[in-house]
Amino acid sequence: MRWRKLKQKKINKSFDAKQRVVYPKYTDKIKGFITDLFMIYTPILYIITYVVLNGKEAFQASALAQFSGVTLYGIIYAVFIARTGQTPGKKAYDMKVVDAKTLHNISFLRAFWRFAAFLFTATTLLGLLLPFYRKDKRALHDILSSTVEVENRS
Repeated sequence: MRWRKLKQKKINKSFDAKQRVVYPKYTDKIKGFITDLFMIYTPILYIITYVVLNGKEAFQASALAQFSGVTLYGIIYAVFIARTGQTPGKKAYDMKVVDAKTLHNISFLRAFWRFAAFLFTATTLLGLLLPFYRKDKRALHDILSSTVEVENRS
């Protein structure tokens, strides 16, 4: 009798934890992404264009400079996600990227894989439209990396 009650309480606790998950609005995700572009990616591009290279023409002619800018942004993004689950844009809109099953922070490699998967799904546009058809509002890059964006209620 005691074992059954204990087992039922465990099941109820995990069920309650899943029920309390609140998914952010798609518009907040877009606003957070745009904020990250201005706060992280724009300074990277400025430094590469005007400090490392000799200006706009040199940046546009160099595929390596463009690739290194995206790669550096991906690394910084992955560090933010791995350490706190939030980038500055996600923090501004009270969002957090967590593991889909455990709801804990993810590793650096998984966060970088999520960024690389985002680049792929953004080029196809199919993956970015997927949240409109799912209850958990996960995009294709979230499914591929087994993550979910939730509202940060702490």
